[in-house]
This record gives sequence, structure tokens and C-alpha cells, in this order.
Amino acid sequence: MSPNTGSSSIRLRRLRCCLIASACLVLIFHANAQQSSPAPAASKPSAISASGDATTVDDIQRMISRGQLSEAETRLNTLATQQPEPAGVERMRGMIYYQRNEFAAANTAFEKAIAQQSSDLQAVQMRGVTLYRMGQPAAAIPLLERANTTIASVNADGTYVLAVCYLDVHRYDDARRIFAKQYKLPDDSAASYLFVGRMLLRRNYPAESEQMARKALEIDPRLPLAHLLLGQLALSRSREADAIVEFEAERTINPMDGEVYEHLGDSYLRASRFEDAQQALNCALLLEPNATGPYILLGQVLLKRDDPLTALNYLTHAERMDPGNHLTHLMLGQAYRALGRKEDATREYKSAESIQSSSENQ
Repeated sequence: MSPNTGSSSIRLRRLRCCLIASACLVLIFHANAQQSSPAPAASKPSAISASGDATTVDDIQRMISRGQLSEAETRLNTLATQQPEPAGVERMRGMIYYQRNEFAAANTAFEKAIAQQSSDLQAVQMRGVTLYRMGQPAAAIPLLERANTTIASVNADGTYVLAVCYLDVHRYDDARRIFAKQYKLPDDSAASYLFVGRMLLRRNYPAESEQMARKALEIDPRLPLAHLLLGQLALSRSREADAIVEFEAERTINPMDGEVYEHLGDSYLRASRFEDAQQALNCALLLEPNATGPYILLGQVLLKRDDPLTALNYLTHAERMDPGNHLTHLMLGQAYRALGRKEDATREYKSAESIQSSSENQ
């Protein structure tokens, strides 16, 4: 067992969720900031609070930005009674629903906001993002394209969500062009193909990811990180021999990357080449002393080589760095058991089980 097995698919799903959630939160921030900028002309519509204070659209927008959603919703309901309903009210209502993860209601509010004011590109963009969060990337694309043409220079996160939608509907060239523009890469460069290959892996499209990585190497056979990606794909399919070939090729091109040695050590371990694994992981530690992976893998290798005492030193260090890793506690349990320390072994096994159960529940 290695740090990359078992929980790797869970980590990929979490990473995808974190990336999308982060992008969408920044979209909300930009929407709030842009809509809160001072207007040079007419006064804003206002709502009267229970205490008799007048509240403008901008005041409500600031409440949403501060997370005062219930109070903002109450003021919006009052403001919405005006005829005609002031521009921006439904967009802000959509923002409130979106932040509550009530996506169907948010979509309805954004749709109404666009019907009232077709030039409201923040509502257009946020409806596109909402549709994406509802699992409708094809429906989201026209809206995101429309908003993206005007405000991409202000907000790169909307561009990112559009590119991810392209990936999900298999428009890979369109996604590649967006990523290339966002990261200032030539459209048809090896780096642009590798970039979209990495994003495809994050989206759990391994076959397409491999195709893009191989295309990148056709363009530039010495492109750093391309063999690393191919090795990761091979390792995820339990093709240790293929993974070793790719990681060794990456080491030749990119000898100062600690991640390469970590993956190479993992591959050697799975292939039962324990001495090679130990050497590779020692190199990984020298390059990345703050990464827990090499310490855990070295612990596994040393347990395989019947050296539980030295393994315990590495695993204890990994536990201090990251006490919430269930695999570290599992390996510690094995080390303690090999040393005859049954109570310590039982404690570590229970810790591993507790951490893993908590992670699965989350």
C-alpha cells in the first residue's frame, strides 16, 4: 500500500470540488465588487428596514458580501415590492440562493434578472456557473461565452469554469485554447497540450489525458512533466513497469523535481525493487524535505526490508508533519507490531480507522 492508493480518487474529487468552489466564490466576490462601485448618476432604489432606515441596493450588496444573507434577503423582499422592480434585485437574490447551494432557485433568480436587464453580464455569468454546478455544462457554455467576451480580463475564474465546461462536453481544443490564453501559452504548443492533459486527469478522463500528453511529447520530446503525467496514469492503472519507464524518462529530463523521485520510489516499491525504491525516496527527501509522501513510502520500504525500527523513525516524523493521514497511522501500527509493541500498534490501528471513517463521512 502506498500514499497514492485507495484514497487517490477521493483526493481527485475533492480537488475538483475545491477548484470549482474557489473559482465560483471569487466570481461572487468580483460580482459584488463591480456592482458595488459608485454610480455617477441617479440615486439608488431603497428599502425601509424595520427600524425605519432606508437601505439601498448597494447596502444590500454589501450585506451579501459580508455573509449577512438573511438580513439581505429581508431587505431585498421589501425592495422587490417597488414597481417596476429595481434592476439588480433578482441578481442579488440569485447570489443569496447560490451561496446557500440552492442552485435551482438561484438559476430562476438569475434568469429573471437577465430577462429584466439583458446587459447584466454578472447575472449572465453567474447563471452559467449555476447551471454548471447543477450538472448542465452544455447549457452553461453559451452564457459563460457571452459573459466571457467582456469581463475575462477582469475575472479569470469565469474563464476557468468555461474551460472546464468545454472539457465536460469533450470540446478539448476549445478548452486548450482558453487555458493557453489564460496562462499565456501559444495555442498549439506542447505546453498547451500538456496543460489540458493535466486538467483532463483532474476531471477523471484518463484516456484523453494520456492522448494529450503524448501529443505534447510529439511536439517537444524533452518537455518537462509530460513523462511524469504519463507515469502517474500508468501507476493509477497498476502498470508498474510502464510507470517506471515514464518516471525514469522524466528523471533524465527533469532531475531536480522531488515529486519525480517520490513517484519513482512508489513504482519501485510496487514492483518489489526495494533497494531501488529506497535510493529514489532518499533523493526525494533531499529535494522535498517538507513533503510527507517520501517519509511514508520509506517507512513502507523499510518494513518490507525487515527494518521496523528505522521505519518507525520515518513514520513518526511523517505523523508529526501530518497527524491526520490515516495511512501513516496504519504503517505505524505495522511497525509497532513488528517490534512487539502490541498496545502501541492497537492505538495506531484505531487512529487510522477513525481518521478514514471521518474522511469517508465528509
